[in-house]
Amino acid sequence: MSKETREITVAELAAHVGGRVVGDRTILIRGLASVERAGKGEIAFIEDGKLLENALSSTASCLIVPEGAQIEATCIIEVKRPKLAFALIAELLHPLKRREAGIHPTAIVAASAKMGEGVFVGAWVEIGEGVSVGAGTQILSGVIIGDEVHIGRDSVIHPNVVLYDGISLGERVILHAGVIIGADGFGYVPDEKNVRHKFPQIGTVVIGDDVEIGACTCIDRGALGATSIGRATKIDNLVQIAHNVEIGERVVIAAQTGISGSTVIEDDAVIGGQVGLGDHARVESGAIIGSKAGILPGKIVRAGVWWGIPVQPLGEYKRINAHVNRLPQMREELKELRRQLKELQEKIDGTR
Repeated sequence: MSKETREITVAELAAHVGGRVVGDRTILIRGLASVERAGKGEIAFIEDGKLLENALSSTASCLIVPEGAQIEATCIIEVKRPKLAFALIAELLHPLKRREAGIHPTAIVAASAKMGEGVFVGAWVEIGEGVSVGAGTQILSGVIIGDEVHIGRDSVIHPNVVLYDGISLGERVILHAGVIIGADGFGYVPDEKNVRHKFPQIGTVVIGDDVEIGACTCIDRGALGATSIGRATKIDNLVQIAHNVEIGERVVIAAQTGISGSTVIEDDAVIGGQVGLGDHARVESGAIIGSKAGILPGKIVRAGVWWGIPVQPLGEYKRINAHVNRLPQMREELKELRRQLKELQEKIDGTR
């Protein structure tokens, strides 16, 4: 979705992020950029001490810097967390474009659907029976919404999203293009001839407030209960979440991760890209799992940093990896020891 652009004074921006201005408070800011590329009318941030030297050559109209940073510039805003302040300022300078309320003439909306005030429905959207859409929600082109779906207020449903029957979205949910929510889970039961019969997939999906889900991610409905995503959780592109998975609040999951059925991920966990989680695993609050890690079925991952296949504490993973990297050297050393042993054996045999 395109964004609008505004101009705001440095003083207003500093007040918004709780920062202190040093320099000209009246400068107008209209955009954001990196410290290397920012120019007139733009604001940049510096958080890493190694980058402070870049401030000397920056042409940004204003810099956001850590409290107490010794920087000579026309204008700076001092804050505790510059990157966070930069993100908050971005929300002011580039708010999401809001389309005027209305339903496109090509959209098909069931008579029993309830549409809140200020809802936008784009071209070729289909909305089923008994759907409720909260005020201010934006449903963009090509979206398919099944029967008895609930969508909270001020949500954004990007093009070609599919919401199956009976699922529920909270308020301010963002679903990016191609997201599919509520498809059947992958569950089959073999008979005596190993013909696989589908286990019932008649549950639902419940997604909390302020959740954002990346493009082409799939979240399966529960088999008999619910697949649930907690408040303020952020899920990247191309993630697969299986039936009856429970994900807590403020969880972060990077791209191409696959989560098997009935896994539980507790509040505030962080999961890197391409992680694979076996069924009925549990990731406890405070756990950080590195990219490409593999979690076995039923495994409990406790608080701390974890990596590897199978997953293990980071310190242990580093030690094992260091040993593995030495294997070629150890092989040569072993060959040399064998040679020396052979020579020694030949000398012993020669003295008999």
